Amino acid sequence: MSELKFATRLNSFASGAHQYWPDLQGKPSVLQMIARAGKVKGLTHLDLNFPQHITQAIPVMRRAIEDAGLAVNGMQMRWDAPQFKIGAFTHPDAAIRREAIELTKRGIDAGREFGASLMTLWMGQDGFDYCFQADYKKMWEDAVSAVREVADYAPDIDVSIEYKPNEPRAYSIFPNVTTCLLAVEEAGSPNLGITLDFAHVLFANEIPAYAAAMVARRSRLLGLDLNDGWGKRDDGLMAGSVNPRATLEFLWQMQRDGYQGAYYFDTFPDASGLDPIREAETNIATVTRLLKLCEQLHDNAALLDAISRQDAVTSQQIVNDIMLAR
Repeated sequence: MSELKFATRLNSFASGAHQYWPDLQGKPSVLQMIARAGKVKGLTHLDLNFPQHITQAIPVMRRAIEDAGLAVNGMQMRWDAPQFKIGAFTHPDAAIRREAIELTKRGIDAGREFGASLMTLWMGQDGFDYCFQADYKKMWEDAVSAVREVADYAPDIDVSIEYKPNEPRAYSIFPNVTTCLLAVEEAGSPNLGITLDFAHVLFANEIPAYAAAMVARRSRLLGLDLNDGWGKRDDGLMAGSVNPRATLEFLWQMQRDGYQGAYYFDTFPDASGLDPIREAETNIATVTRLLKLCEQLHDNAALLDAISRQDAVTSQQIVNDIMLAR
């Protein structure tokens, strides 16, 4: 395998804070979490939430990340301010919608200062909760036009839509791979693409490898959030811990389609107080082993023949021999 980029969620490193920093008063700072992330063996990159993680001057933060032996993979946009509660790109007040768009442009500018070329848009606030609450066509047009404006603002930066069926809104404006592909096509910006979050895909009742294949067919897979879950909510469990075979197929499909980006772990050790360093190292080890199994599946003539005939029994036997070998 060529050199891989492994990135992770910075907020994970607040987990078990008082065990790691016994004298800590309150929550750990962003700089403390960066330093702790630097202890993870095999980790190469971080993603930063904008604007929440920009608590220092960017040169100070950039130096801290470099001192930790890491780099910034991309920026993750977060519209957490109270005024965005009923929408950022789809807010009914044009002034607040404009504020959200301009804030996103500033996030892109910040990412460029860190040397990052990816901005991920998880539009969790953009959606609706009730019948007769939304003008669906207008909300869709507002969302697509805002995404287009943001992408066109920075043609040198990849802008990626990450979908999720719901939460915090009851229904998201972009809830699944199909709506995202439609939005990217309507927006028409060449630097637009899609981020697939494994747990979100399960939550949307989709097959991860199928979603990846459709993105490769109609758009570009710009980002990958690896995690796992039981499909009923966004569990953020360790990669491969619940659905190892589906994770293997997901990674295999992405390799077949030429994915070159980072393997980003959007997992939640802080939800149950896990050691985030050990948790991240386990994610890296799991995915490294699965990618090695993908090499054995690559150009496997017997497997490709079984798939061409939709022979599920033979394909499962071949994968079992590779995946469950002693």
